[in-house]
Amino acid sequence: MKTMYQVILYYKFVTIEDPEAFAKEHKAFCKELGVKGRIYISDEGINGTLGGTREQVQRYKNHLTAIEGFEGISFKTDTSDYIPFARLICKTRDEIVALHTKADPEKGGEHLEPQEWKQLMESEEDYVLIDVRNDYESKIGHFEGAITPGLENFYQFPEWLDNLQVSKDKKVLMYCTGGIRCEKFSVLMKEKGWEDVNQLHGGILRYGKEEGGVHFKGKCFVFDDRLVVPVNEHDMKPIAECEITGEPADTYINCANMQCNKLFVCSEEGARMMEGCCCEACLKSEYKRPFDPEHAFRPFRKWYNYFDEDFKERELEGEGT
Repeated sequence: MKTMYQVILYYKFVTIEDPEAFAKEHKAFCKELGVKGRIYISDEGINGTLGGTREQVQRYKNHLTAIEGFEGISFKTDTSDYIPFARLICKTRDEIVALHTKADPEKGGEHLEPQEWKQLMESEEDYVLIDVRNDYESKIGHFEGAITPGLENFYQFPEWLDNLQVSKDKKVLMYCTGGIRCEKFSVLMKEKGWEDVNQLHGGILRYGKEEGGVHFKGKCFVFDDRLVVPVNEHDMKPIAECEITGEPADTYINCANMQCNKLFVCSEEGARMMEGCCCEACLKSEYKRPFDPEHAFRPFRKWYNYFDEDFKERELEGEGT
C-alpha cells in the first residue's frame, strides 16, 4: 500500500522572548522527528508548513501545542503521496509574515467561517472583496469579483492601500491562502479608517475543504513543491494562460536559464517547445540547465487524483489556519 503523507500549514501570533533559542531547540526536535518544510520564528510568533508521515505530523502537533502560549493552535492539514519539501528550514525572521510593520491581530477584522463567507457571497449585501496575495498567486486562482492588486510582495500592500479608492463605509471582505496575511492586513485597514473589515477564517484552503470551493475560480498557489493545488472540485478549468503557447494553463515552472530562473505559467507543450525556458534569449543561454519534463511536471499530475471517490472520507485533522 502506497504511503500517504500529511502536509500542514499553521501560524500563531504569540510573544516569543528569545526567538533564536526557540528556533534552535525547535529545529533540533524537527530534525530528530524527521519532518521537512519551512518554519519561521520571530518575537511575534511562528509561521510554518511541514510534511511527514501521519505519525510524525501528529507528534509535531502534540509537541508544539504543549508549549506554553501555543495551546489551541489551528493546523490546516492536507494529504500528498510524497513530501513536497526537499529539506527542513527553521530560522528566525523579523516578522513571521513580512508587512514591514508589527500588528496586534486582536485589533484586526472579524473572522468569517467558510459557511458564513459562502452565504455572504451569495447574498445581495454590498461589499468589496480583496485578494491579499501576490500577483503570481491570484493569477491562477481567485474568488469571483475579487480585487487582485497585482503586487509582487506582501509588504507592498500598505502603499497600495493608501491609493485604494474604496469608501471607508464599505463592507470589506479579504482572504489569503491560510489566513495569516489577513491577520496583519485587516489591522492595517482598521487603523486607516475602515470599520467593517472581515476575513476568511482559515483562508482559501480551509474554505475549499469545507465548502467545496464554490465561487472560487482556478486553483490555489501553495508554498511547497506542489506549487498549485485544486480548490473547487466542480470547476478545475485553468483561468491563466501559458506564456509560451497562449493556451489555458495553471502550472508553474522556473525558467531553465539559471541566470533568469523566472517563475512563469507554462503548459507541458510550451515547456517542451522551449526546453523549460521563458523566452528565446534564455533558450540560447550558456547557463541553461538540462530540461527534464518528467521531473518538471511530476507534482502537477497529482491534481486529477485529488478529488477521488473517497475524498469526503479522508480524515483531515484540525480546522486549518
